[in-house]
Amino acid sequence: MQKNSGYKFPFKFSPLTLSVLILLLVLCAGGTALTIWQFSDFLKGDISSVWEWLKYILMFLVCGLLFILVIAMLIKSQYMITDEELILQFGFIKTRYALKKIRSVRRFMGSGKLAVYFDDMKNQYSVIVVKERWFEAFVKALREKNENIAFDFTTAEEEAEWKKK
Repeated sequence: MQKNSGYKFPFKFSPLTLSVLILLLVLCAGGTALTIWQFSDFLKGDISSVWEWLKYILMFLVCGLLFILVIAMLIKSQYMITDEELILQFGFIKTRYALKKIRSVRRFMGSGKLAVYFDDMKNQYSVIVVKERWFEAFVKALREKNENIAFDFTTAEEEAEWKKK
């Protein structure tokens, strides 16, 4: 999990999210196959229509870009902790949080979640979605980079009391 001066923790997809991403890959493959089939029929007829050419080009581009986007999400979704930042990378999209703005980390024992709380009002907190067995290593890596980050946990009973209020 450690690389140079930073740490990487792979994103843990829920079964529903993973199913949706796989469904998108299947739809991309189906859309590409259907477009190829229709394009082969088009080539047998009048190929002078510019609009028909644009339609097929657009369909190939949309299916290809969506396929690349989903594959990137599946391969490169992770949390990275560097000397200065906590980075959430979700495919090609990166969100950066300054480590100096992280106030605390709380582990919710009842729900099995880990939340990072920030000082600024723009980002009050972020739920960290990694495997539960990596929670301790994640918190340790954060606190190694910024020892001012507090850590606490709530029990299942405390969470139940909060829900009642």
